[in-house]
Amino acid sequence: MKALVWLLPLAAALAQSPPAQRKVELLWPDGAPGAVGAEAVDKPNLTLYPAPEKGAVGTAVVVCPGGGYGFLAKDHEGDQIARWLNSLGISAYVLQYRIAPRYHYPAPFLDATRAMRFVRAHAAEYHISPQRIGIWGFSAGGHLASTVGTHFDAGDANAADPIDRVSSRPDFMVLAYPVISFTTPYTHRGSLHNLLGDHPDPKLVESLSNELQVTPQTPPAFLFHTDEDNGVPAENSVLFFLALRKAGVPAEMHIYERGPHGVGLAATDAVLGTWPARLKDWLDIRGLLQ
Repeated sequence: MKALVWLLPLAAALAQSPPAQRKVELLWPDGAPGAVGAEAVDKPNLTLYPAPEKGAVGTAVVVCPGGGYGFLAKDHEGDQIARWLNSLGISAYVLQYRIAPRYHYPAPFLDATRAMRFVRAHAAEYHISPQRIGIWGFSAGGHLASTVGTHFDAGDANAADPIDRVSSRPDFMVLAYPVISFTTPYTHRGSLHNLLGDHPDPKLVESLSNELQVTPQTPPAFLFHTDEDNGVPAENSVLFFLALRKAGVPAEMHIYERGPHGVGLAATDAVLGTWPARLKDWLDIRGLLQ
């Protein structure tokens, strides 16, 4: 019964009927760098889920659905996540980033980096704090989120585009069953291949093995995984957590014994469905729900 109590707020959030149409913002209205066409898949964008005015806390999250860099799980790792965040008063921005086979690195990274800058540059318009913008990624989307969190920059003060003048650093990261390592036996080979192709430069592979790129400036992180995950082994989260710990970066990790890969919020599982409550607690202790 106690587990069911935890599921009630989650179920209520997901039961809310979404509006018929949500605003979508192109990250580059005049065309994305490296675009190979002008179709929808060539136009990275953000779908906006503004927090309800009543109860809004000024925090925002860019959401990166997973899919092995080959597709995007837009429902249970996109729309459902944004609606859950809205239930906490957090504005959400679901990222459509470019994927294989049409695109490889650096296109997804450019898209996610631009998304962080875009939301921060529009903070006043979106009624959010520019110092309370996080990134949340699932599976390969977790790799993308952790890449942004370990390869950010402060922006170019002299850039002609005002969006390029602001920082791409997330203020916090949420990584759900993330792909992290590209240099260990725990590598998710499908994500590696889709992102970097058949014969990637070993130096690039190492650079994008994100447990090796953590510094004291890396944003705080919350990690969730399951021990039964046969798609992306839990060692990915463990390696990243240990790197954060070594660098003195605040982090929290939860590894559940049971559960497959790709569960999203696990709204129908009485045990796994408690993990969003752990995330809510973490957001709260970090002052992001106030």
